[in-house]
Amino acid sequence: MNEIRKKRLESLLKREIGMILLREIKDPRIHFVTVTDVSMTNDYKIAHIYVSIMGDEKEKENNLRGLQNAAGFIRKLVGESIKIRYNPELIFKIDDSFEKQNKILKILKEIEENKLK
Repeated sequence: MNEIRKKRLESLLKREIGMILLREIKDPRIHFVTVTDVSMTNDYKIAHIYVSIMGDEKEKENNLRGLQNAAGFIRKLVGESIKIRYNPELIFKIDDSFEKQNKILKILKEIEENKLK
């Protein structure tokens, strides 16, 4: 039962933080950010927010710094909209799984092309 509650809360946080990033954040460093996943600790006190950021490495780092600076503000807004016992600390991390997936697909495609030759 506890695992179901945790998954529901993670899903709710993902949706709420995505909406906050879309509508409330005015920091010019933060743009083209998508929340891909949320993972909470078992005591619900820390939430790891995985984000996908468009752009090169410099832009990704600037976006991540902007998100880390806005974490307190985002946490406050999340606490106002979601009524839970502990308002979790938000830790933002870059999710590079899409880039890894594309890299693997590119390698597989090259292997297939070389096989046909």
